[in-house]
Amino acid sequence: MSKAKKEDEVEQVGLKRELGLMSAISMIAAVMIGSGIFVSPASALAHSGSVGFCLIIWIVCGILSLLGALAFAELSAVVPRSGAEYAYLMDAFSPLHRYFGPLPAFICSWVFVFVLRPAEVAVVILTFAEYFVQPFEPYVGELTREHWDHVKKLIAILALGLIVYINLRSVKLFVKVQNVFTVCKIAACILVIVGGIWWLATGHTELLSDPFFNTTTKPGEIALAFYGGLWSYDGWTAAAVVAEEVQRPEINILLSIVIAVPIITVLYVSMNLMYMSAIPVQEMISAPTVAILWAKNVLPEWLIFAIPLGVALSTFGCALSLQFGVARLCYVAGREGHVPSFFSWVHYERMTPAAAVTLQGLLSLFFMLVGDILKLIDFASFLIWVFYGLSMVALIIMRRTKPDVKRPYRVPIFIPWLVLFIAIFLTVMPIIDNPSLMYLFVLFFILLGCMIYHFYVYKKRKSRFARKLTYLVQMLFMVVAPDEVESESDEAASKKLTKAAS
Repeated sequence: MSKAKKEDEVEQVGLKRELGLMSAISMIAAVMIGSGIFVSPASALAHSGSVGFCLIIWIVCGILSLLGALAFAELSAVVPRSGAEYAYLMDAFSPLHRYFGPLPAFICSWVFVFVLRPAEVAVVILTFAEYFVQPFEPYVGELTREHWDHVKKLIAILALGLIVYINLRSVKLFVKVQNVFTVCKIAACILVIVGGIWWLATGHTELLSDPFFNTTTKPGEIALAFYGGLWSYDGWTAAAVVAEEVQRPEINILLSIVIAVPIITVLYVSMNLMYMSAIPVQEMISAPTVAILWAKNVLPEWLIFAIPLGVALSTFGCALSLQFGVARLCYVAGREGHVPSFFSWVHYERMTPAAAVTLQGLLSLFFMLVGDILKLIDFASFLIWVFYGLSMVALIIMRRTKPDVKRPYRVPIFIPWLVLFIAIFLTVMPIIDNPSLMYLFVLFFILLGCMIYHFYVYKKRKSRFARKLTYLVQMLFMVVAPDEVESESDEAASKKLTKAAS
């Protein structure tokens, strides 16, 4: 059997390339346009001090995010595998040292798969439930706060179950649902922009009359303003995370970034302008939900319900894409032996990483039931930029170690260095600005990951329990490893699994 033919057969039983250009754009938009732009986009305003300077910061943050995304597009061409940061760290650092080389990639999977992404999904789904029930509250009899909390948590659990089902069922179903939700959330953004234009056209321009009044000149405040803006733009890696399922990734990932990030920048800048034209600076800074406060000031009463509905749609679509992406990271980490190998197996009919998707659903459910996990995310999220920075180092290294790899395009070398500087800033700034014992928890979690890496990845310790668990997972989820199916037809593999399950 030729090597090319063998690779084609492996691809047939692995993940399918079912994400076209529009789906890749939709994924980036889904993750970047979460609830933040509707709920609390005022961090940059609070630290910049003025409307004009705040808008400049939003524009610059959009440009910087585009530069980082372009660097990731080159990385995805050099390392055409799913997993984004994880895959880049594996390919760049693993050849450098047998023990320490794979460690950064393992820590990346350890943090993202088991804490950060499932916790983010839990928070986003709870936010979805919060805003999903708002339009119905006037029509429901008086309920105590405790009863409302129970209702919201039940809705959140049902929504999480629906997300898991969609991601288990098929990639095509995910694409259809995701595209619908992306269109709806962009429509909500356009509603804010059109409503704001009408507000300005009717003469309400007094809040914009002196746009640079009270602009801060303190370097620390300016730095924190950029910090808040860049966090809001996070999510531009979404297409690179699922590179193995993107059609013509060497072209479509780059195009999706070039199209999606500028459009979202325009939406973000325009929406902030509309918010600040209708809400005084101090009110906007202290408002728990900026978009709803804006709607009460600008929109007719019969249309106000559209804003909490828009937030609900945005959060559901964001959670759907987050879980889709982290399941693929778990899938790739399973192939490398950094998590149990059965997470890299796919359902023999649906071609989805069923075990990885289910794990993420269970972890998100756990975080959802634990209670207040916002602090955990606040303190652990700075690690995202640690891995962004390491990815830029990986790009710089692979310019030397893989000079002959085909690159559809090359970003100017100053871009990875600039993004690396930004990553260092966003990693160090929260520790300097708000030192806390919680960072010791993050350090402890990383050290725990290093211990697991040493014994179960590097030393490759096995156990009878692991073998039994692997068998149980294979039978329960009907998943199969590509190397097992290489030697037999799909029909034979299907009969084998069906017989074993029965």
